[in-house]
Amino acid sequence: MTDIIDLHTHTVASMHAYSTIREMATAAKEKGLALLGISDHAPAMPGTFHEIYFHNFKVIGHASYGVEIMMGAELNVMDETGRVDLPEKVLKKLHYGIASLHDLVIAPGSTAENTAALVGAMKNPYVNIIGHPDNPAYPVDVDALARAAAAKHVLIEMNNSSHDPHGSRPGSDRLARDLLAACRHHGAHILLGSDAHIDADVGEHGYTHAILEEIGFPTELALNDDPARLKAWLMDRRAKNGVQGLNYFS
Repeated sequence: MTDIIDLHTHTVASMHAYSTIREMATAAKEKGLALLGISDHAPAMPGTFHEIYFHNFKVIGHASYGVEIMMGAELNVMDETGRVDLPEKVLKKLHYGIASLHDLVIAPGSTAENTAALVGAMKNPYVNIIGHPDNPAYPVDVDALARAAAAKHVLIEMNNSSHDPHGSRPGSDRLARDLLAACRHHGAHILLGSDAHIDADVGEHGYTHAILEEIGFPTELALNDDPARLKAWLMDRRAKNGVQGLNYFS
């Protein structure tokens, strides 16, 4: 499959990542990406920046360094309702939002509780992507999650860092197969993300590609192939929810 998009990356602003926006963008260009998303951790993650960091993205050139750049955030899901840790006034300033469960923010719950939290996050019109939902530390009902994602026009992330055998979420590669089967059944779309915390990892989706090829996942359900297609998807979700947000997608 064509893969020229990476929306899950972190810069030094996340405080446990080690490259600047310029370095990440330069790496993206060198690797042939057409679209790079910067999604630094939102404030509930220990050690990250205050929400003021997310207020001034307008100063960043969105066609800088030879690659298109979009500015988002990896939001922390805070409770079973799916509440996230940036207010609407800030979310409106972002191109997209990834909502994720992190153990430094919220303790793992039951399968029902974890599923409710992620489905609840999908109700937020500024959440476009559910991050690393195949983390075995947070078991979910994959059928319910995929069904909700398809109905709510939210992307299910396939996180390459999770699928790395030496990564921080061991066992995700096995659970990914069950989640992908549910996505195929319900017609839920996916987005591959590197979760890069250093420039060398930008656009690296090899572990996830191996899983997709192994199970014969339909390429038409993955949105990494065409920036215009992905941006239309993001704008359509906004339209379906009656919100405008940023309109940098010209």
